[in-house]
Amino acid sequence: MSSIDLYEVSLWILPVLLAITLHEAAHGFAAWRLGDDTAYRLGRVSANPLRHIDPIGTVLLPGMLFLSGSSFLFGYAKPVPVQFRNLRQPRRDSILVAAAGPAANLLIALASAILVNAALILPDEARGWLGNTLLNSIKLNLSLAVFNLLPIPPLDGSRVLLGLLPKPIAEVYGRLFRYGLLLVLGIIFLPRLIGRNLGVNVDIIGWMMHRPVQYLWQLLLPLTGLH
Repeated sequence: MSSIDLYEVSLWILPVLLAITLHEAAHGFAAWRLGDDTAYRLGRVSANPLRHIDPIGTVLLPGMLFLSGSSFLFGYAKPVPVQFRNLRQPRRDSILVAAAGPAANLLIALASAILVNAALILPDEARGWLGNTLLNSIKLNLSLAVFNLLPIPPLDGSRVLLGLLPKPIAEVYGRLFRYGLLLVLGIIFLPRLIGRNLGVNVDIIGWMMHRPVQYLWQLLLPLTGLH
């Protein structure tokens, strides 16, 4: 691996690590404040990435996507355990717990945008590295926030939708959750594989995410001091 590759990797390590692990910590914090201390007792309401890292989802999968030149980085940490029946108002609070993860990603993106201004006063080499790392953090966290709000089980958006649907429909929709990660990976990779064989670009997730991510990016861009 060349030095330029190592430099590019270094620009993504902190954004990926913090985006994925703090997303999970936010779920645990919201559940704790809303009545379920399961994650808190297990030490998962923590900003320490080591408590949330999943070797495959946090390290191997994002690494493989990065090295393959994928335009979309995807990863996950160890899911935070939540006992929904312990929540004070399970139906309402389950929505808040689910939304806490994407909300954390939006806050990280906001903080990163503001910190770009601080990077501008550093010496050239440090400014370049920190500035690019923060820009990657903005892009990654906006993408993860939008991606996780998609109503595809078991993403956070599906948990929000589950809490909003009438109970009879929610019960039917909830059956999709048993397929979990396989459903998400299938929607991400299978259309691309089929499209590649047909010689066309089929990126369903990309089409769904593009406009919301671009809109959020335009909102944050003025905060960075860049044009």
